[in-house]
Amino acid sequence: MSENLPAAVSPPSAPDAGSAGGGPRRLLRNPLGALSAAVLLLLVAGVVLAPLLAPQAPDVSSLGDAFAAPDGAHPMGMDSAGRDILARILYGGRNTLGGAVIALAIALALGVPSGLYAGYYGGRFDSVANWAVNLVMALPAMVVLLASRAILGPNVEVLMIVLGVLVAPSFFRLVRGIVANVRKELYVDAAKVSGLSDARIVARHILIVVRGPLIIQVALVAGIAIGLQAGLEFLGVGSGSAATWGAMLNEAFQNIQRAPLLILWPGLALGLTNGSLVLLAGALRDVLEDRGGEPAGRRRAGRSGTEAPPAVVDTPPEPSALLSVRGLTVAYTRPDGTAHEVVHGIGLDVRPGEIVGLVGESGSGKTQTAFSVLGILPGGGRVSSGSILIKGQEVVGLPERAHRALRGRTVAYVPQEPMSNLDPAFTIGSQLMEPMRHVLGLTRKEAASRALDLLSLVEIPDPRRTMRLYPHEISGGMAQRVLIAGAMSCDPELLIADEPTTALDVRVQAEILGLLRRLQADRGLGVLLVTHDLGVVADLCDRVAVMSGGRIVETGTTEQVLGSPRDPYTRTLLGAVLDEAPVRAPWQPREARKATA
Repeated sequence: MSENLPAAVSPPSAPDAGSAGGGPRRLLRNPLGALSAAVLLLLVAGVVLAPLLAPQAPDVSSLGDAFAAPDGAHPMGMDSAGRDILARILYGGRNTLGGAVIALAIALALGVPSGLYAGYYGGRFDSVANWAVNLVMALPAMVVLLASRAILGPNVEVLMIVLGVLVAPSFFRLVRGIVANVRKELYVDAAKVSGLSDARIVARHILIVVRGPLIIQVALVAGIAIGLQAGLEFLGVGSGSAATWGAMLNEAFQNIQRAPLLILWPGLALGLTNGSLVLLAGALRDVLEDRGGEPAGRRRAGRSGTEAPPAVVDTPPEPSALLSVRGLTVAYTRPDGTAHEVVHGIGLDVRPGEIVGLVGESGSGKTQTAFSVLGILPGGGRVSSGSILIKGQEVVGLPERAHRALRGRTVAYVPQEPMSNLDPAFTIGSQLMEPMRHVLGLTRKEAASRALDLLSLVEIPDPRRTMRLYPHEISGGMAQRVLIAGAMSCDPELLIADEPTTALDVRVQAEILGLLRRLQADRGLGVLLVTHDLGVVADLCDRVAVMSGGRIVETGTTEQVLGSPRDPYTRTLLGAVLDEAPVRAPWQPREARKATA
């Protein structure tokens, strides 16, 4: 149960990074992609090799050859000043495409990192950045460029830098919007509790979702930069006599009555470049995102609990406990600035080798308690008071870097909804290996070998095949086993399992419970099991803490709490179990029921 968590938006699917080797082949099998790539390659090669391919320098003129027709020495003919058109197309591409690259680099450097930061962290930076972006987007680009030219002079490179600043907000808004949605995904939370740093999560799990739309945006902005630069040159606002495609259009327009063919070559170069950019971007996006499954939807749950008698939480922490919680209070800040408490001063302990069940209805505060221990409360939530000791170390108020060091090695997390907690963009093996390489410092080969051992440990039949599969290619039970393997990958001492069997059928539930019991016995794990299933508690737990309305109302051994409950709420929970309910009579047709009556 993920109480009080916002609904998530499923990210676009993408292939695992390991499949990138087949990307060029799939791109070449796409006719539009292959054709557009070939056209762009020819254009760029011609521009780069202009000194070798051009018949002469672009500024060499011979007035006697003005408007000369194409011939063997000058394949595209001569312009009004007797300059070779092919040479000016090739050298002009250097200036035109080079200016677009400058604008694009500035826009990417300003827009993408700020969009990632604002989308992932939000807060004050997000507000200030959005204000600045709205201000810049309100400015008319062409007017600003003309004003910049008047102030800074007719330098195309400087104007392209200004253009880069003007189009950076488009990248900021695109990236921020995607990241703000993806950061709510459960697989991002799972990466956090694996001990990964924010930078690694962004690089590994966020950027791969951003890349598809970003590729399309790069193509569009590059086309805009090329078009605006050509427009400025066409208006005579460029760098004077320097060869550019826009300047060639200007000259061709002035002589369109005498030599209409002059407008063909720069127009064709602009059209082919922009068209090829858009087609290649679309094909490349399709190649990168033609695999992967869609994560299951994430439900939003939670309701305010009713008041219940407070449990006794003033006993001192147990020195030998893996987890000791005392007086824990969790609060969220409402939009009006007031605080709303969802957990009210609870206390519990988990000892080494012990399984403690945290039981209660949806919205009772169980998951908020677990998230407080892990240090991953959603935005707006905070531990307002109390103490959480993990192996004797206080984690309330602990810096994120220090808290991150505990995740994976000391405390691990098995979430509910297994399909939502696996990144659809990566294979199972890739997701198992990543925390081990980062937290334990293993090589790729060592991590792969350990991942195979872990999959065997959780009783997956064909570990090598499973390593190559994507989340959508395995069942829910296998996905839960994979999550348990991932939680065990860095040898934690405390395992927090949040409804690990909720989405599974009865037979698979029994297998998962047996697996948890065996891991706990073999490794001496301490386990905090968050659940509402009293059958699971009776089967697996040594001690039980019952939550209602954000408070622990009863705690004790499993036999005491389930056999002789003291609190009315606990008795209500037990009364809702259907084990002793009368069996429903077999169904009969209406006529038979009337005859019986």
